[in-house]
Amino acid sequence: MRVPRIYQATTLAANTEVTLDADASAHIGRVLRMAEGQAISLFNGDGNDYLAVITAAGKKAVTVTIEQCSANASESPINLHLGQVISRGDRMDFTLQKSVELGVNTITPLFSERCGVKLDGERLEKKIQQWQKIVVSACEQSGRSVVPVVRPAMNLLEWCAEDTTAVKLNLHPRAQHGIGGLSLTTPRVRLLIGPEGGLSDDEIAMTEQQGFTDVLLGPRVLRTETAALTAISVLQSRFGDLG
Repeated sequence: MRVPRIYQATTLAANTEVTLDADASAHIGRVLRMAEGQAISLFNGDGNDYLAVITAAGKKAVTVTIEQCSANASESPINLHLGQVISRGDRMDFTLQKSVELGVNTITPLFSERCGVKLDGERLEKKIQQWQKIVVSACEQSGRSVVPVVRPAMNLLEWCAEDTTAVKLNLHPRAQHGIGGLSLTTPRVRLLIGPEGGLSDDEIAMTEQQGFTDVLLGPRVLRTETAALTAISVLQSRFGDLG
C-alpha cells in the first residue's frame, strides 16, 4: 500500500510527536482505517517530507511520531505564476487541481470583461478557501511538498500592472509565435489565461502595454481550462522538468 501523504499546517521536526488535525485524523482513522504502527508521510509546505508512524489511532484523533525528515526534490526549475480568469462551475476547480500537478507555483484568480462569474464579499472569500484546499489535495496526490498559493482574486488590469521580473505571456489565437520559439532570460514566468469568450480588444491592447508577449499554442481554439493546462505542459517540457 502506498504511504498516504497528509498536509499539516504546523511546525514539523524529526523525533517529535504530532496530533493530526480533525480532517486528517478523520481521513486516516475513518476513511483509510489505518492503525498503530502504520506509516504516513507528512508535509507542511517547507519542501520536506516527514516520515511518521501512527502511535495512537482513535475515532476522533490520530497521533504520530515523526521518525525522519527528507528533502523533496519534486519542484520544477521554472517558477510559474498562473493568472486565470475565473471560469464557470467546476472548470476552475479542475484547472487549479491539474495546474498544481503540473508544477505551477502561484495562482491568481482574475476578473475580466467577459468573465461571466459573479463573486464578491463572503462568497468570494469562501471560494478562495475552497480553491486553496483543492491545491493542498493536489499536492498530497502529486507528491509535492511546497504548496502553491491561491492569491486573493483581482481585476485583470491590476494583475497585469504588478511589478515583476517574470517573463509575461498571454495566450492568443492570432499570435505569430508559439511557446516553443521562446527563450527565457529568467526562470520566472507569468502566464495569463483568459475567459471562455477571450479577452476583449481593449484588454489585449492593455496586456501589450504592460509588456506581455502573445503566444500561440496551435491552430485550434482551446477551452480556457484546456489552454491553461496545455500551456503549462509546454512550458514545463521546454524549460522545466517534463519529458
